[in-house]
Amino acid sequence: MSWWIAEAERTLTEDVPAPPDQVRDLYVDLDSLQVVHPLIVSVEELSRTDEADGYRQTYRVVDQLRMGPFNFRITYRAGWHVPVHGPVETEAHQSPSVRLLGTVTFDPGSGGTRVTERLRISAPRPLVGYTAREAVKAHAAMFAGIRAHFAAA
Repeated sequence: MSWWIAEAERTLTEDVPAPPDQVRDLYVDLDSLQVVHPLIVSVEELSRTDEADGYRQTYRVVDQLRMGPFNFRITYRAGWHVPVHGPVETEAHQSPSVRLLGTVTFDPGSGGTRVTERLRISAPRPLVGYTAREAVKAHAAMFAGIRAHFAAA
């Protein structure tokens, strides 16, 4: 890794009042997920490849970001590896040289599912703090939205 790129790691958890398979199904459907993700403006599926242990799916995503008084949109590619069982692996590649890698688990807990996301973020040094803060804020809101979705059902 070059001196220009810095890394950050963050972990988020949320307890959701629904069975793990239902929570996981909502999470891996990016079209549905955009309803609870605060930054996503649009999603376009680019490809889906079935594999022996599940599938891989790639999307083009448009987010609406805010930096100070400015709003701007960024388009990027997001990929999911969804095995039949086990953690879902995610990745997002944005410009300029921003990368988010995630591992999301859906563990049974009392009253539902404990969702845990481990994020690895890399970005140019001037952007890594902003990128980590905004990613954590957006993903925490997304998981709270998933919890609210199932609590209302």
